[in-house]
Amino acid sequence: MQVQPYLFFEGRCEEAIEFYKKCLGAEVVRLNRFRDSPGPGMVPPEMGDKIMHADLKMGDSIVMLSDGRCTGLVTFGGFSLSFRAENNEQAEHAFTELAQGGSVDAPMVETFFASRFGMLRDRFGVHWMVIAEKQMP
Repeated sequence: MQVQPYLFFEGRCEEAIEFYKKCLGAEVVRLNRFRDSPGPGMVPPEMGDKIMHADLKMGDSIVMLSDGRCTGLVTFGGFSLSFRAENNEQAEHAFTELAQGGSVDAPMVETFFASRFGMLRDRFGVHWMVIAEKQMP
């Protein structure tokens, strides 16, 4: 069994995909546009090029994304995506990239549980925790 996040970008999904490809090396595994829907007339013409569903591979995980209803009102609350870096350098890089156009909630620091840890909201409002865990003896 898997539990996977599904993020709705309300019209900015294509931009989000390109951003995560650049920041995290994400890779598109699947992408369906509304125009590809088998039910003719079910989708307003202005939504045809928008993304109905995408699977984005980030490391070993799949995050699902969509433009949703294209309302332009993106709200992400009550959860955070966690990026587990392999080392401090990867953590610093991911944090810096994801923070572009966003806001830092907690800067990258060493903590009792991590060699690097920080929290931010990216330009889309998605909350992220970036962590490089301390090596246990």
